[in-house]
Amino acid sequence: MTAAVSRGGANTRSKRGALLAVACLGQFMVLLDSTIVGAALPDMQRRLQVQLTGLQWIVDAYVLLVAMLLLSGGVFADRFGRKRMFLSGVAVFTAASVLCSVTSSLGWLIAGRVAQGVGAAALSPASLALIAAAHPVPRERVKAIGLWAGLSGIGLAAGPLAGGVLVEAFGWPAIFLVNVPIGAALLLAGLRVLDESRNPDAPAIDLPGTVLSVLGVGALAYGLIEGGARGWTSPAILGGFAAATLILTAFVIVEARVPAPMLPLRLFRQRLFTVSNTAMTVVGFALMGSSFFFSQFFVTVQGSSILRAGLQTLPATLAMVIVSPYAGRLAARHGFRVVVTAGLVLAGLGLLALGFAHADTGYGNVWWRLGITGVGFALTMSPLTGAAIQAVSPQEGGLASGVSSTARQIGALLGVAVLGAVVRTRQTDGASFEAGLDTAFTAAGAVTLTGALLTGLWLVKSKTTEHPAPQALTGPPSNRCCRPGRNARQD
Repeated sequence: MTAAVSRGGANTRSKRGALLAVACLGQFMVLLDSTIVGAALPDMQRRLQVQLTGLQWIVDAYVLLVAMLLLSGGVFADRFGRKRMFLSGVAVFTAASVLCSVTSSLGWLIAGRVAQGVGAAALSPASLALIAAAHPVPRERVKAIGLWAGLSGIGLAAGPLAGGVLVEAFGWPAIFLVNVPIGAALLLAGLRVLDESRNPDAPAIDLPGTVLSVLGVGALAYGLIEGGARGWTSPAILGGFAAATLILTAFVIVEARVPAPMLPLRLFRQRLFTVSNTAMTVVGFALMGSSFFFSQFFVTVQGSSILRAGLQTLPATLAMVIVSPYAGRLAARHGFRVVVTAGLVLAGLGLLALGFAHADTGYGNVWWRLGITGVGFALTMSPLTGAAIQAVSPQEGGLASGVSSTARQIGALLGVAVLGAVVRTRQTDGASFEAGLDTAFTAAGAVTLTGALLTGLWLVKSKTTEHPAPQALTGPPSNRCCRPGRNARQD
């Protein structure tokens, strides 16, 4: 009988290990896509004959859908089944990657990126929910989620290098085709090793709020991206901003009245929650908005090859991957305010320094600027998520983490749109692309330092002995999977 029990335990551990591998690989694919595209932007611009505005849409079409569907994706997974949502997300993401790779039209490429965003918003929260459901023991769950975050986070660092190699050898379509074998392996393995689970008490889906959020933020992104090309006072742009204002106002009204809103506005009555999510939006704005231009700086301004540019951008992503696991521990020891403020100051100074890098600046005088920027941002994301979780009740920890991830994605969407508009406007005024990049990096640094001042003044000091900060999570948990009242908090 002892042998039978031992075999049963071994089988359970083996199955959990297989599930963890599938979930990590799925999140790896999503994160790889978020950085690999940046390496291909110069080749896309040359082969597709698109302007900066087109490149912005290639990035923001994906980010918009991920940002606005993350919270709903977690609810869908809890309500309709985590395995079903995970595999559906993988299938949509993989099919969309094929569409992106075979098209030669900017419009169809953007459509494919939209579909990729839908798939990622389903896949990412479901992967974390599957892990949480499969590990009922709190200590084991914490270890599994930490492994999920660490292994899948390798995708962030692998993106620039993998993108450079693939684009140099095969052209930009290869960065999307690489998702096809990964997606096929995930579908085959997921059907075999994943068990279905759901939450019978999952809240109702806030369909009106979801639709209004996508339309409102999409209209705002349209105005910001197209304003530089069409003119800021053109009827189309003014109409876009007006539509965004009306739709987002309607979104706030709806969220205040529906019984189960996707974004409970009452949470923002807590200063800690509001300030931490505001700072997270700043992080997304500056990080994604500046990294959008990293490869373009090396290729267009300094004349590097795409492969070399991919290698040259590695200091930022490697710094984030290395430092992020320690950020939560530092926040637990020194408090959220100290760590977040220090991180934002470092990131802001690094971006300001990038604003003074030019065509003749040697790489030995550039890599450390990228490294400082990466270290700074790595110090912010996990503690800011921890601060948001601490601000709410234990039953709403998963929701708070999801809102924090959404805030980062909205900031990323606005960062690409606004900093791209800065570059485009500078070029319209007669400045060179290099001068436009200098202004964009400087603006991103100024916004980040302003965020540092905000957090230094208003982010209340954390009681880390009562509410430890979580480890870095690279994707949003569903509302059930990380409820601190029912599951262990992450140190």
